[in-house]
Amino acid sequence: MNGYEDLEQKLDSLIELCQQLKSENQALRERESTLSGERGKLMEQNEMARQKIETMINRLRNLNAE
Repeated sequence: MNGYEDLEQKLDSLIELCQQLKSENQALRERESTLSGERGKLMEQNEMARQKIETMINRLRNLNAE
C-alpha cells in the first residue's frame, strides 16, 4: 500500500467516524429535548400537588380555629 492509499483509508475512517458522531449527537439532542419536556411536566405536577396540599393545610387550620 502506498502513501496515497494509506492517506485515503485514514480519511475514509475519519469521515465514517464523523458521520457516526454526528448521528450520535443528533440522538443525544433528541433525548435531551424529550427529558427537558418530561422535567417541565413533572415540575408543573409538583407545583400543583404543593398547592393542593397547602390548600388542605389551610382548611384544616381553619377548622381548628373555629
